[in-house]
Amino acid sequence: MQIKKVAVLGGSGFVGSAVVAKLAASGYLVTVLTRRYDSAKHLILLPNVSLLECNILDYHALNSALRGMDAVINLVGILHQSRRASFNTMHHQLPAQLAKVCADLGIKRLLHMSSLQASSTAPSQYLRSKAAGESALLALKSQLNITIFKPSIIFGRGDRFINLFATLIKFLPVILLAKPNARFQPIWVEDVASCFVNSLQNSATYGQSYELAGPTDYTFRELVQKVMHTLGLQRPIIGLNDTLSYAQAFMMELLPIKLMSRDNVRSMEIDSVSQHPIPAILGVQPTALEAVIAEYLVDKTSRGAYDRFRSIAAR
Repeated sequence: MQIKKVAVLGGSGFVGSAVVAKLAASGYLVTVLTRRYDSAKHLILLPNVSLLECNILDYHALNSALRGMDAVINLVGILHQSRRASFNTMHHQLPAQLAKVCADLGIKRLLHMSSLQASSTAPSQYLRSKAAGESALLALKSQLNITIFKPSIIFGRGDRFINLFATLIKFLPVILLAKPNARFQPIWVEDVASCFVNSLQNSATYGQSYELAGPTDYTFRELVQKVMHTLGLQRPIIGLNDTLSYAQAFMMELLPIKLMSRDNVRSMEIDSVSQHPIPAILGVQPTALEAVIAEYLVDKTSRGAYDRFRSIAAR
């Protein structure tokens, strides 16, 4: 079946915006389902992209929104629970309902983003809920052509990880770092988006799950040091033991804006690294963090800001 019309859930977010842009550039007609039009309006400048307000948690609303689609991509995910959205609702119940809607409407192609190290026995609710979502999708694998992607942390312009620590480094004299020896294998958001788009019409990826990780793994401490080096700043890093890591996370949970939770710390008990390179079938050679980080953190240095202003002024 030739795929032309693609619906994207979570298309207005960090990863979603990159995926939608690549879909549009590839000539697909993209419908982004969004809870609020304003949160996705930055996408309307892209060719072939339309926005549709929809309560994706409501079966009938989702069924109506997806009618006529050839494929669906689910990128919905949360790092912190709230009264409005729980891990179980967003990572388990939503994928289960989405798969049922696709089966009911005869939409065969479904791509889904899970997480590296998702498992029913994982220490965090986040990772367990991601695993439950995978299981819910695979329960309908006989009716749908499903591909699941499981990335490590994703970096790029607008990310909530590297940029967060760049801000903290700029304003804090000392960095108190939870789980300093936790390991990550960061992957560039553009590489993740390419994996989604390249697999969309590739039947060899049907029924497959792919771990997505960059070319190098780092400890948490090494990542923060790399951000410091990029910014040209030095701050003492005090690594916290497990007890203090959870205590710090508990205090952060009390802030109006959550930066870290105890569940995040539990996720870091398992290294977010992969033993499997990205398969050639996805057509992606992962980009090194060092090749990208300076470009998108440049505005956080005085010299970078100066160069940006000169560029804007066309001088």
